[in-house]
Amino acid sequence: MAEEASIALTAVATKHSNRDKGSVTKHDEKKPNDFNSEQSSVDAEKCSSKSVRLQGQLDVKYRTMAWWQAGVIMIAETISLGILSLPSALATVGLIPGIILIVGLGILATYTGYVIGQFKLAYPQVHNMADAGFVMAGPIGREILGMGQLLFYVFLMGSHILTFAIMMNTVTAHGTCTIVFAVVGTIISLIFSLPRKMEKISYLSIISFASIASAVMVTIVGVGIESPGHSVVAATVQRSFSKGFLAVMNIIFAFSGHVAFFAFISELRHPKSFPKALCLLQGVMIPAYLLVAILIYYFAGAHVASPALGSASPLLRKIAYGIATPTIVIAGVINGHVASKYIYVRHFKEQMSQSTWASYGIWAGIVCALWGVAWIIAEAIPVFNDLLALISALFASWFTYGLSGVFWLFLNYGQYGSGSKKLCLSVLNVGIVILGAVMCVMGLYASGMAIHDDATSSKGSFSCADNSLVSSP
Repeated sequence: MAEEASIALTAVATKHSNRDKGSVTKHDEKKPNDFNSEQSSVDAEKCSSKSVRLQGQLDVKYRTMAWWQAGVIMIAETISLGILSLPSALATVGLIPGIILIVGLGILATYTGYVIGQFKLAYPQVHNMADAGFVMAGPIGREILGMGQLLFYVFLMGSHILTFAIMMNTVTAHGTCTIVFAVVGTIISLIFSLPRKMEKISYLSIISFASIASAVMVTIVGVGIESPGHSVVAATVQRSFSKGFLAVMNIIFAFSGHVAFFAFISELRHPKSFPKALCLLQGVMIPAYLLVAILIYYFAGAHVASPALGSASPLLRKIAYGIATPTIVIAGVINGHVASKYIYVRHFKEQMSQSTWASYGIWAGIVCALWGVAWIIAEAIPVFNDLLALISALFASWFTYGLSGVFWLFLNYGQYGSGSKKLCLSVLNVGIVILGAVMCVMGLYASGMAIHDDATSSKGSFSCADNSLVSSP
């Protein structure tokens, strides 16, 4: 991810900027709300100038991307596993509610992404969610959001291990115990995460995107020709609250890329151009989600599989999963590398520039520990929709939605009623914070119910059973 480069820049900058943090914090305490004030602009200019001067001292330049380059990489990073659960979500809630949810949550995600960009402009020293937490609440805020960000990446790693096991079950026709496939996926991902440097990460992201896009196209063509569904596509569907909200959380997962937005902005040549990159991302992502979800649901019917690649015939689903393998592995490795580097930079900065057995041992230990935790997550929640919904409830509900409302309220503290427009925005952002909280609580309930129900079946935790064909309820 782009966060990989920003973490490296932050590590080098730490010793130069630590002495400035106290003054920045004091300024924040005095005027945290004055986003448009002259003093705030001056401070932002000074901080941005320091960043530019720092880059002049480095051999590697980070702020080099044009807005369209950032937009392309954001598309490649964001469109991943989440798209594979959308046809199942439509089958669960119905065609019309599903379309409304994808469009509505996508538009809201565009606004919350814009707010993240505004927060970055106000505080250029912010490179990730942990930095944003430090600005708003000091060391406590940094630890809370930093830990949340780290856990988010570890759960994403777990989702890729789970998808690898599903892929292997499909390709081999459940050739062996699912736990064995998960272990193999963990070991492969761990090995690729061991190098401390991950260069040309944007190219890996594009390969990953091309992989998932091609696999989805194969599935659409396959189900379109074979049309295996025997049920009429329903405009609306009656479901229990828990099953319906589980589908909502699967849609939210598809918009969970906001956690990396600060890092992308940090690499822009002109950070003020981020809204253009954001519009490019959302303008491609929302129509793509609609197209894939509607077409696969229409052809596969009410019992469409999740992941959606399993909806095609046995031969075509093997081909689709084979094509999707780069996404399953590469995207997981990138998440693992970023998570490992976050711990490495925070606690072992002095080891980063060393090539000793101790420095390599520390890095390898971190990588092994995180992939071990990810494997446990994948085995504890071996159903694709259940795990994605839990990730959305715990993390995406806040990183994509709720926290952006908090950012806006922090930026505009004391100005909530200064005009009719500001008042409306205040109500909107308070509503976004409340929405994030509701998503979190209700999502935990829905995913918890689903995990409980599946635990009593053959799809329970740490099971050897085949988990490759899970259809919509």
